[in-house]
Amino acid sequence: MIWPDRAVWKGMSMIKGEPLSRARSEELRLRALELTPGGVHSNVRLSGGTDFIGRAKGAWLHTVDGRDYLDYLLGQGPNFLGHAPDDVVDEVFEACRRGVIYGGQHELEVVASELVCQALGWADMVRFGVSGTEAVQAALRLARAVTGRTDVVRFEGHYHGWLDNVLTAQTGGVWGAASAGQVVSHLDDFLVLPWNDADALATLLEQRGEGVAAVIMEPVMINAGVIEPRSGYLEQVRHLCSQHGIVLIFDEVISGFRLGLGGAAEKYNVAPDLATYGKALAGGFPVAALAGRRELMMRFGDGEVNHSGTFNSSVMGTAAVVATLRRLTSDPPCTRIAEHSAELTAGIRGLAEKHSLPLRVAGLPAAFHVSFGNAEVRDYRSLQLLDLARYERFSRCLLEHGLWVAGRGVWYVSACHGDAELEVALTRFEKAISDWTER
Repeated sequence: MIWPDRAVWKGMSMIKGEPLSRARSEELRLRALELTPGGVHSNVRLSGGTDFIGRAKGAWLHTVDGRDYLDYLLGQGPNFLGHAPDDVVDEVFEACRRGVIYGGQHELEVVASELVCQALGWADMVRFGVSGTEAVQAALRLARAVTGRTDVVRFEGHYHGWLDNVLTAQTGGVWGAASAGQVVSHLDDFLVLPWNDADALATLLEQRGEGVAAVIMEPVMINAGVIEPRSGYLEQVRHLCSQHGIVLIFDEVISGFRLGLGGAAEKYNVAPDLATYGKALAGGFPVAALAGRRELMMRFGDGEVNHSGTFNSSVMGTAAVVATLRRLTSDPPCTRIAEHSAELTAGIRGLAEKHSLPLRVAGLPAAFHVSFGNAEVRDYRSLQLLDLARYERFSRCLLEHGLWVAGRGVWYVSACHGDAELEVALTRFEKAISDWTER
């Protein structure tokens, strides 16, 4: 449904003047709360929208109650081609008619591996998994095996999964465990630095480099703030890692294939030793990958370093990778995404100025960040100078007005966001601002 047929007032959708009930979503939510902690299967969703989705297509979500949302969350990123892309879904379903899990090798995993390595350009070999969290664990284990060292340098605000040895949060200026039940000692081997500061890394490595196995980072910090690396920063990190015999790991679970076929490594022209991928890799299907240099990756192949998983390189997953990469190669969406993103961000800035709201919009075409405030943001610390809590509250108003967005301010743009979606997005955004300023 297009926006002119629907109005939003005080958070209630209206069709031809009649409020649209949320009865079915509420019924399902109450049932879910009886069976599932918090009613959700990922804690990330505890603070998200509460409507239950009945179907999704392209850039749109449709709830079980008949509401629609224009989606700039994209399932937390995976739906880079939009929801349920026909070519990907058709190829996956056709492949799965021949079987799903063989417990043995099959042709699709070879084709998928070829396509991934060709797309990345720098990587020699790849291993498939199911989640980005798993891929990170494999990368860390491999780095420690090949170096014989245990310490890992990571950076403030970068996300590498939810397991005990990588999940962190800041409390009182100190980075440590983020969840009750975490084994705090599992973080002892991690050395946390501010990002985008090559001097800080150089100083630490001069002091402790002989014990450092890996440096891991999001090469562009999308998960928190969509912050690009400073000019020359990644090159300096690459040089320092090579100088000290340290494995450089890029966590490209978000940026990979989203910023172009070669991801951030191609965009910034810096090759890591290992990199993890997910989200945009498989058209919305649950697939992750670890790619890297042959001499490192071969340590899995001789059995010295264990990397296992029943669902790794499943027919479903590798068929999705093949279909997605063929689509991204034959019909690259980056230009269309850049055009939509440029008009959308300019429109959001214009509406904020019109309504005297101090909104800050910054980032990349495929992912940008919206927040309240005005600061030069270069890392996690400077990101905290913005009024992130105020935007989180505003995001709930955006949800009420039919824009499906994340409370942390990251907006994802897909290949399916076009002119019609742009018009609807800006109309709904302005109605949300008007409602917000009246409260």
